[in-house]
Amino acid sequence: MHNLSSRFGGASLLLQLADSAFPTGGFAHSQGLEAWAQLSGIAGRPALGRFIDEAVVQAAHGGLPFVYAAHDDSGDVRAIDRAAELFLRAPVANRASRAQGRAFVGTAAEVFELPEVQHVAAAVRAREIPGHHAPHFGAVCAMVGLSRADTGRAFLHLALRGVASAAVRLGLFGPLEAQRAQLARGPLVSDLLARCDALRAEDATQTAPLLEIFGAHHDRLYSRLFQS
Repeated sequence: MHNLSSRFGGASLLLQLADSAFPTGGFAHSQGLEAWAQLSGIAGRPALGRFIDEAVVQAAHGGLPFVYAAHDDSGDVRAIDRAAELFLRAPVANRASRAQGRAFVGTAAEVFELPEVQHVAAAVRAREIPGHHAPHFGAVCAMVGLSRADTGRAFLHLALRGVASAAVRLGLFGPLEAQRAQLARGPLVSDLLARCDALRAEDATQTAPLLEIFGAHHDRLYSRLFQS
């Protein structure tokens, strides 16, 4: 592992990876919110709040196990990546995860210029491995020297920010409401981090099947703003 964290400061690296300017393509995806908004027939702030809660819980139980597994053993990220491929059976969710993961690891390889990151990025580009977002997020964060705790919190922050941002662009609520929604879910994120800390890759679960069903219909929408 290289000492980027000590050279540049762990907090600075964490902020850079969590910055919306770090080009990972995450804002191209709504995590199923666009399909839910069009197909569910449910409207109103309470329903939107429940969607956000369920999306964050799903990110914790379905994503964090792969993040932590790859952070704990970044050298085994290929096997963990293939396990994520088996877990993500819904085509739209699978495609979105691969798109975000490939963009993330490719950007990290260019920015940090670490041989181990570049090696993984080359395998993803060559389609030797799927390149799913959660395992590669965990592995890259470990490679640059971020702690396991900071890595998990950043992953859930990005999941929460992504769905809140999608809600703004879909006109479901405004930017200030999105910020209040993120702030209000700080305790939920902390609770999920504590509950999911010991989960392994084989413990990954689907906690929001209805959201997955709506998301799977994204490609059938008449008009689409997002890729998923």
